[in-house]
Amino acid sequence: MIRRLFSTGAILTIAAALIAADKPAAEKPAEKAPKVAKLGKPAPTFKLSDFSGKSYDLADYQDKIVVLEWFNKDCPFCKMFCEDLKKTAADYATKGVVWLAIDSTNFRKNEENAAYAKEHKIDYPILSDFDGKVGRQFDAKTTPHVFIIDKGKLVYAGAFVDMGKKKTYVANALDALLAGKQPSPSKTKPFG
Repeated sequence: MIRRLFSTGAILTIAAALIAADKPAAEKPAEKAPKVAKLGKPAPTFKLSDFSGKSYDLADYQDKIVVLEWFNKDCPFCKMFCEDLKKTAADYATKGVVWLAIDSTNFRKNEENAAYAKEHKIDYPILSDFDGKVGRQFDAKTTPHVFIIDKGKLVYAGAFVDMGKKKTYVANALDALLAGKQPSPSKTKPFG
């Protein structure tokens, strides 16, 4: 009888421990979720370095128009639009627009982006987000996936251009902002 009670008691103790360990998530301390970018709202800030180690803080550009281009040197669409992206970035740099590429490829190395930038004469920074944290904050899904921030507020998210290069979404959005208007459309479907 004592043996049977002990076994039952042990089973009850183990069951109570399992129930206590399986508390609902609401009772456990919650981790702070990263801020996710939303159109019309302040863009999440971040600090990233380029392949040479130079640090860039988005907060430093609060009074500027900033283009964030998600980039992957091996992406066929990034390759296809490379010259157009470079030309657009250069054209708008003369108008005070800041252009930053961001590489969230988890297996990429800084040396690879440095070599690609040199070979293709890319003048704007390629920032390293190899852990994907900033990519998740902006919900960047493809390359190139472009986001435009105007004085700290996210005003455009989507494709650089349409596949036929007839609709230049980013250039049109930048022209609207420079004319004191809001981009229309403010959201397009990115591809890549």
